[in-house]
Amino acid sequence: MPQTFARPTFLLATAAAALLVGSAHATPLATLPAVFPQPVSMALTGPVLDLGREATLVDAGADAATVALVRDALAAAGVETIRTARSLPGKPRGTVVVLGTADAGSVRAAVTQLGGTLPDQREGYALLSGTRGNAPLVVLAGHDGDGLYYAAHTLRQLTARGTMPSVRIADAPSMAIRGTIEGFYGAPWSMQDRAAHLDFLGSVKANTYIYSPKDDPFARDKWREAYPQATLDALKQLVDQARRHHVRFTYAISPGPSICYSDPADVQALQRKFDAFRAMGVRSFYIAFDDIEYKKWNCDADRAALGEPGERAAGLAQAQLSNSIYHWLKGKDGADAELMIVPTEYYNTTESPYKAALRQVDPAVYVQWTGTDVVPPAISIGDAKAATKAFGRKTLLWDNYPVNDYGESSGRLLMAPYAKRQAGLSDELSGILANPMNQEAPSRVAVFGSAAFAWNDRGYDADRAWKAAARMLASDDAATTAALMTFFDVEHLAPTFGSQPWQPAAPRLKATLDGVAEALANGTAEEREQALARLKTTADDLATAPDTIRAGVADAGFVAQSKPWLDALQLWGRSLQATANGLSAAERGNSRARGFFAQAQALAAQAEAIQTIPNTTRPQGSIKIADGVLDRFVREAPSLIYVPTAAAGGD
Repeated sequence: MPQTFARPTFLLATAAAALLVGSAHATPLATLPAVFPQPVSMALTGPVLDLGREATLVDAGADAATVALVRDALAAAGVETIRTARSLPGKPRGTVVVLGTADAGSVRAAVTQLGGTLPDQREGYALLSGTRGNAPLVVLAGHDGDGLYYAAHTLRQLTARGTMPSVRIADAPSMAIRGTIEGFYGAPWSMQDRAAHLDFLGSVKANTYIYSPKDDPFARDKWREAYPQATLDALKQLVDQARRHHVRFTYAISPGPSICYSDPADVQALQRKFDAFRAMGVRSFYIAFDDIEYKKWNCDADRAALGEPGERAAGLAQAQLSNSIYHWLKGKDGADAELMIVPTEYYNTTESPYKAALRQVDPAVYVQWTGTDVVPPAISIGDAKAATKAFGRKTLLWDNYPVNDYGESSGRLLMAPYAKRQAGLSDELSGILANPMNQEAPSRVAVFGSAAFAWNDRGYDADRAWKAAARMLASDDAATTAALMTFFDVEHLAPTFGSQPWQPAAPRLKATLDGVAEALANGTAEEREQALARLKTTADDLATAPDTIRAGVADAGFVAQSKPWLDALQLWGRSLQATANGLSAAERGNSRARGFFAQAQALAAQAEAIQTIPNTTRPQGSIKIADGVLDRFVREAPSLIYVPTAAAGGD
């Protein structure tokens, strides 16, 4: 006879809800999608739109990269045929998508029809979707070309699941400058890394990349010399790619170790170097005065022109040079000219003769500041206000996270969330540029957060952005995302130049291991059993995460650059699996526990022997995985419970 089953209450409720919208197979209920960076204003205005298989694209002057993004987004939502038009069609066949800047008539008309407002802020955009008659209408309106490009990236996220919600988004950045400075010591990124990074920056609405690798000899030791033509050709390709992704390529030079400030020939050498990049279309330049001795001159002419060396004299010399170069750039490029500097005193706000002299730099020149220290544990509004006073303008934050080129970061990937930067900093900063790691692709975890914070600091949620970075790398695959979050946790520690990190080691893993130790010390038999089961699950997660990441992360750069850390994590996971087996055996009075613990120690030793990839990281060192947490637990586990000898028996 037929079997019958009781239907759970939640299924009955789901079915009833489906009936309310028509049927169980009706258009899904609209939910507010996750968009990163978090838009300033985003609201649902109606049901999910069925974009169908046909669409008309009304292109009111978008660039090729923006149009390509929109076409890809429509394809992701199931649109198969896309026609183009110059104006709104009277009787559309399928969905109509309008994209252009706010001065285009078709854009203004479409925004009005959907009850929206046009963007009025630089790089801002409006994105609206709804219906016009019986057909879906989507409009992307940029205040300028940059804003329109960002609107297309938002559309890409809205359609990622194959549907399109009815939304009204009004969005614009909180900070004018958002991006990264390739400013670390050690092996510079490859051109391939840089190209991938520019693509990534555009996708997170960052607008600035500063080329400033410390180990590029033609930007520092040989700064007066011209680049080889092959290098210039490769850099020209990067400049062009940056432009396509709406990222400003900024060329930085570090003349401080050898410059003679009062020698016209050295000023002309700087101009020649910048002119080579101006010929490529670069309009943003940078002079680095960091990490130099500023209490001595490099030439006798400076002593004659500027007096005895010292803090004030160095500040005056740097201010005069910066002003000279900025006014020369203005004469060449007008309003497009941009100059940034990083001063020699870049990491505090203490008043000094140097800072007083440096305040003579033209107010239009951006001055960078790293916070209250070289690697600050936090940055507050009060800190930024003090910097504004010290440098005579809103500073541009050089954030030394997630850079890993200093001793305390040896053997680490820094993959904790971008955190402890106070909401409201946009009122006191002109922007944020993160200094990434030697490893470009793993750097994106933190840079994803710094870009989101710089876009909308008051709407920023560090934890949500951290998880969104994992989903980005995982292409939204749930298992790969979970494995990445496991990886991020064991690489969570963020050091400073001091003894105490500003973000702790492996907080999620530590909570689990602390809970196991607590249960073994004070728990009931049932609580001990449950804790050991959690430990086994956690160990399995650690051991299997690397293979899941290798298989599920499409970015080959991430997998290759993370290789020794993934290898070490796998060994540590197996070590914890053996530890869990040892504790479970000891709990049962089984003498085999000793063998499991010995196996755990051997696997831990193998993991600790793995080194960073040669010639890629400064400093080199042994790979660290949840150090101080995982290694300590594996080492101390045999002492948490009585381990019987073979003579004592036990199965």
